[in-house]
Amino acid sequence: PAPAAAAAANAAQAAPQQPEEGAGAGPGACSLHLSERADWQYSQRELDAVEVFFSRTARDNRLGCMFVRCAPSSRYTLLFSHGNAVDLGQMCSFYIGLGSRINCNIFSYDYSGYGVSSGKPSEKNLYADIDAAWQALRTRYGVSPENIILYGQSIGTVPTVDLASRYECAAVILHSPLMSGLRVAFPDTRKTYCFDAFPSIDKISKVTSPVLVIHGTEDEVIDFSHGLAMYERCPRAVEPLWVEGAGHNDIELYAQYLERLKQFISHELPNS
Repeated sequence: PAPAAAAAANAAQAAPQQPEEGAGAGPGACSLHLSERADWQYSQRELDAVEVFFSRTARDNRLGCMFVRCAPSSRYTLLFSHGNAVDLGQMCSFYIGLGSRINCNIFSYDYSGYGVSSGKPSEKNLYADIDAAWQALRTRYGVSPENIILYGQSIGTVPTVDLASRYECAAVILHSPLMSGLRVAFPDTRKTYCFDAFPSIDKISKVTSPVLVIHGTEDEVIDFSHGLAMYERCPRAVEPLWVEGAGHNDIELYAQYLERLKQFISHELPNS
């Protein structure tokens, strides 16, 4: 699930729509242009709820960012780190649907080398990318850490765990997480070697925020054992969601996915 493995595939995929530099208010602001062949034809109200802009990482890459104001009166904003071989253009309609259903705004970004973000996919860039996204969400929109929920999916759990191990936030959601790159490739790996990539299993014990782990029991990409191990290492794990029969890319299709997210955000976290 390493970003490098998907760089070529991702570059070959035309996003349904993508942010382009152009009209917009504020520094780095852009406008969202929708092509006629877009998979999803947005209503004007949906388009008005989406703001796209560029930020800059500490490693000097241009970072494509998207803020989806699904629930203006909501306390929480999800800082969403998406999976592999997708970009903001492909995820936008999902964000609109998810945010409106769980009553949260959603802020997301494209990793270096993905979508309209510059640079190349790498582990160091992943960590710099989420740092820049965190800072943009806090400074541009004034969202404080106690109102930010970090959500990582698949490879997106890697920067999510890294950030959460360094900053406290409202909560963390890990959707199909991996222990480390080597443990995905070689399931019998029992310790972290110096050449291993994405060693989330060694960072998760430093996460002080509540953590919800979600994993499919029939995951064919990142084995279910990864989710179980990450859950067991969390100091403040809440009741996990193990989706019986789900694979790596279909958890969102199961009713219990939205039900568990709603329960966690609306009833298990402070909402006053």
